[in-house]
Amino acid sequence: MNLENNLAFARALDEADELKHFRDQFLFPKHNEKEFIYLCGNSLGLQPKVVSEVISGQLNRWANHAVEGWFDGSQPWMLYHKELKTLMAPIVGALPEEVCPMNTLTVNLHLLMVSFYRPQGKRFKIIMEGGAFPSDQYAIESQVKFHGFDPKDAIIEVFPREGEHVLRTEDIVAKIKENGHEIALVLFGGINYYTGQWYDMETITKAGHDIGATVGWDLAHAAGNVPVKLHDWNVDFACWCSYKYQNSGPGGISAIFVHKKHFGNTELHRFAGWWGYQESNRFKMEKGFVPEAGADGWQVSCTQVMPMALYHASLQIFKEAGFIAPLRSKSIALTSYLEFIINEVNKSVGEEQFKIITPKGSDDRGAQLSIIAKAHGKQIFDGLMENHILGDWREPDVIRLSPVSLYNSFEDIYLTGVTLLDVTTNVLKSK
Repeated sequence: MNLENNLAFARALDEADELKHFRDQFLFPKHNEKEFIYLCGNSLGLQPKVVSEVISGQLNRWANHAVEGWFDGSQPWMLYHKELKTLMAPIVGALPEEVCPMNTLTVNLHLLMVSFYRPQGKRFKIIMEGGAFPSDQYAIESQVKFHGFDPKDAIIEVFPREGEHVLRTEDIVAKIKENGHEIALVLFGGINYYTGQWYDMETITKAGHDIGATVGWDLAHAAGNVPVKLHDWNVDFACWCSYKYQNSGPGGISAIFVHKKHFGNTELHRFAGWWGYQESNRFKMEKGFVPEAGADGWQVSCTQVMPMALYHASLQIFKEAGFIAPLRSKSIALTSYLEFIINEVNKSVGEEQFKIITPKGSDDRGAQLSIIAKAHGKQIFDGLMENHILGDWREPDVIRLSPVSLYNSFEDIYLTGVTLLDVTTNVLKSK
């Protein structure tokens, strides 16, 4: 398709969009009664309108049933997480028994590393992407220290080549092979938070397994954004938050994946709690931890009902939309149009004022484009905010813009381009 930089073209794309009606199911932030064009779903997804009703319903259950809410009614809290499992599984390409909603992301990362980071002899190192989100860096640093290692010795980071912004898959695989006899765990983010690069998860997972390592993924920026196939790709474990592309609210509940091939492994260490105990015998209150089958056996604390209710509300929208496939098709189109519009702005300015550092190919990126302004980036970002375009700023010099299929339109993208050009022109004139 030949893309066009005009409002009529954008509106025509919106008219043909089979998912356009989902936009009406979300609430947009406002300032002075004017809605923002929201391009920050990579950080916090918008609130589904149904959330108020859902939370009200759970508050009513609490008020009317109190403790018996765990067992009474059509959705007893005791089994509530199981409803989410069937809705989560298609989003990450898993079997329902391989996933479980629980805790928050970094807590889950630690719990999973207890089981799957098992340093032995010379095989004690963890390999990860350089410039990973700080929480992952801190978690990994503390885990290797817990096992008595110096992070300088035990952590291998893979950085882009000099002058490049993103990693090459061949470089990741080569580094895994080079250090294969020392690597215990391969642990990457599915999509890098800063550049928006979607790593070749299948290839990296295979490379890790080929040298005898365990492979895990942090899917904070991938789950609900791009199609992943955790079960088919033979991934050992993964975890993700749900408040970005899955719209579960600030600090929303996290979730885990554990491949079923590990379910029968009684040698796996884990930090146990009552809620992970075998469900059929849980209330016997006996000593000696016996894990519930599947990913549920990694639970520690009881079901977080309110956060799960928020997540459940959004997952129902995903189900109505057909889960990931139709959303991904629109996402590719939205992000391609945003790329086109940014390049049109550069043409109008007369130079590459904005450099897109996110990979160009749709197989290598999700909904996010990260751009670096040649000059005055923070001032331009602030100007976008003042004109009701809400993306986000990442130090030292990146503006992240993320059109989300459930609630963004092609008109949003066009108007972002108009505003970006106007703001940039004014900033440059003032210098």
